[in-house]
Amino acid sequence: MTRRPEDCTRMADIREGIDALDEELVALVARRMRYIARAAEIKERPEDIRDDARVEDVVAKVRAAAEREGLRPDLAEAVWRTLVETSIQYEAERYRAE
Repeated sequence: MTRRPEDCTRMADIREGIDALDEELVALVARRMRYIARAAEIKERPEDIRDDARVEDVVAKVRAAAEREGLRPDLAEAVWRTLVETSIQYEAERYRAE
């Protein structure tokens, strides 16, 4: 069982907590990508893959969530912009594969 960050007293505790979170994050990103794969199956036209308004909406929501969680919004935005761009590329690859 991992400790809360404030209860960690050794670097081993910190690393254990980070490793556990990394596992959870990977599982969540994999789940998100399954939604992206499904979107590629549902969308009727390849030009529907990139929706810049949706990208900006996602980023705005992530920035707000980061603010609520005490995370730097610029860090969250950078991570999500990379995630979204990679997702768009993945969706385009899946779309062409059909």
